[in-house]
Amino acid sequence: MPLEHTNPLRHAHETPRGTPGPPGAAAPPAEPAAAAPASAPAPAPAPVRMSGHRAADPPTLLTAHGCWYPSADPTGEHVAFICDRAGVPQLWSGPARGVEAHVLDGDPDPVTEVSWSPDGRWIAYTSAPGGGEHTRVLVVRPDGTGRRVLAGAEPGSSAHLGCWTHDGTALAVTVAQPSAAGSEHSGPGHLPPDADADGATPGGTGPTGPVWPGRDGPATLLERGAAPRTGRRNPAPAVHRAVLPGGGGAPAADLGPAPGGGLAAYLVDPDGAAAPALLVNEEGAASLRVCDMSADGRFALVRRGPRGRREALVLDTATARTTFALHVADGDPWIGRFSADARTLWLRSDAEREFAALVRVRLDEDGMSQGLSVAAEREGSALDLLSLPDHARWALLAWNAHGASELESVGLPGPADGDVGPRHQPVLPHEVVTRIAPVERGGLFAALSGSRRRPGVWELDEALVPARAAWSARDEDAVPPGRPPVRPVPLRCEARDGLVLGGWYYRAPEQDPGRPAPCVIHLHGGPEEQERPVFSPLYHELLGRGLDVFAPDVRGSSGWGRSFVDADLGAGRFAAIDDVADCAAHVVSLGYADPLRLGVMGRSYGGYLTMASLVWHPALFRAGVAVCGMSDFATFFAGTEPWIAQSAAAKYGHPLHDRELLRALSPMSRIDQLRAPVLAVHGEHDTNVPPTESEQFVRAARDRGVPARQLTLRNEGHDFLRADNRRLYRRAAADWLEQHLGPAP
Repeated sequence: MPLEHTNPLRHAHETPRGTPGPPGAAAPPAEPAAAAPASAPAPAPAPVRMSGHRAADPPTLLTAHGCWYPSADPTGEHVAFICDRAGVPQLWSGPARGVEAHVLDGDPDPVTEVSWSPDGRWIAYTSAPGGGEHTRVLVVRPDGTGRRVLAGAEPGSSAHLGCWTHDGTALAVTVAQPSAAGSEHSGPGHLPPDADADGATPGGTGPTGPVWPGRDGPATLLERGAAPRTGRRNPAPAVHRAVLPGGGGAPAADLGPAPGGGLAAYLVDPDGAAAPALLVNEEGAASLRVCDMSADGRFALVRRGPRGRREALVLDTATARTTFALHVADGDPWIGRFSADARTLWLRSDAEREFAALVRVRLDEDGMSQGLSVAAEREGSALDLLSLPDHARWALLAWNAHGASELESVGLPGPADGDVGPRHQPVLPHEVVTRIAPVERGGLFAALSGSRRRPGVWELDEALVPARAAWSARDEDAVPPGRPPVRPVPLRCEARDGLVLGGWYYRAPEQDPGRPAPCVIHLHGGPEEQERPVFSPLYHELLGRGLDVFAPDVRGSSGWGRSFVDADLGAGRFAAIDDVADCAAHVVSLGYADPLRLGVMGRSYGGYLTMASLVWHPALFRAGVAVCGMSDFATFFAGTEPWIAQSAAAKYGHPLHDRELLRALSPMSRIDQLRAPVLAVHGEHDTNVPPTESEQFVRAARDRGVPARQLTLRNEGHDFLRADNRRLYRRAAADWLEQHLGPAP
């Protein structure tokens, strides 16, 4: 095994900061003349030591709490996980079969991802100061000492967690490069008191935020039927170029607008003995995550690209070349892993398929593809989660069966062997698997959610018999004593153009079964998310007020195939707005919902759909609650994070070339049609969808005499993660809807 690949950080301190790649790398071949010039990579992260402390367990612990995102140590005897027992998602650790669990980081910043190093010495995790999108990556010893920020410590910076090297000596992290001069992102925007409804200030020249630069060529929204890119052939147009160590790299796909900035992935030594080593950087990137490194460090598996156009790249870290590329599915970012000898790549991919499957890629010694095959698939079901231990002798698969999960363990063949197998499928105590953490010796830890409990962690032994971890809440503690959770029933309905939609209906307790009830249509985010049968404290609150809930998957949602996801692209978004009305009409036709007491609410993209439904179908709904939604695509693109804009452009349209379409799709363009009272809710630190999106909609509603209010949650970003704020949000939403969906006139 070549020594230079055993530890990718060896001698990295000899490389000047900002110089791509380790010294001694082979000189790259000349770049094509048409390649776009590369910008400097995002600055290498500088680790920052935190105050050394063993975080004390908080004095007040919630009985009804959740535990999720498990990551086991190499022995499988201890588990790191996220838990909100103290009111905010924090990093905890506990024995696999013991009762006592402890907080490893007592700071109030929400934790979002966890990864235990293969050598057992460190636990890496991502936290979100202020609950916003400017996250940082930290490490801490299993005993709670040695805590330090590896990346994202600088004000305004952001970092995301990647994989560990197999020997545990380095962690891959992605850091965001600041926007180019003249288009800096200034943080979450709020409208000044004298702003116009379109976000412009008196005497100004346009909406707040940066102005998008011009770009030649049409916007690319759809790529149906495109052949997957493999090896170095058939590259996409070279608008922005992935820059690899040594300056090589294959041209990247046309990502749409690039307001400046970019993403770069580094290998960072948590001990601080070696300087960070650059793996890959991309100007104007939408996403970039290192999902795996080969055991010898020669190859890296990278997930990149905007929503709906993700791809897996195999990078040769010595020659700085992309050796293989393939379209992969949206959803969970951990898309696959190498075999122990790096001659096989296992991917969760929907290339040329309606539903994601387990794809096997045979690689030669240079990382080039020798052939692809589908190793495991299910008709009508997508592969949601794929997880492999380091030795990659078996894989754990979670299949999505119309919202519920089916877990499966399969043996993986070698490069010259045949099919996968044998297969083992355990019986799960709850409906949905959200995370799988394999154990090298066999077995796994799984995070499960269900319609009657909060998220919890279960250990499945080598025979795949599940047992709840003692520190996870019991099923009966999902809610305070009194009213048990409601189990939803699946519903299918047909849109006006014949497309079949799915969803889940929750009937309020003690509702007269023969009498239509007030009903809230709740719309999930994404739009590529999916409504799944998991316990929702918000739904529990609404049901307790005597309000039914119908949670549909309108077109654009995942779980129903790629064609369904793509059905809302471009002008298809008008049909998605009509889907909301068709879902409401369906539950009315069934006799479930009272047509005079319909409400609509949703978060993120669901917040956008809520505002759009209120202005496109003003006579249908009596009230709405729009949470973190976009009210005007022009101001959204001007104010969001650059990498979020890159993905959004691929989904919604280019803010310049599709300007008229986006204006027509913006709720603000039809604000004069608004009739129903609306409550807008937003996190003050939201830089995904800035608070101005809610503020301008509420202000315009009030100007037209429509009752409207806004609730701004402190220390929250796009996701509401603190228990007190979540409680405030759901009670305010329930109060609003109960007030306006009272007895029919």
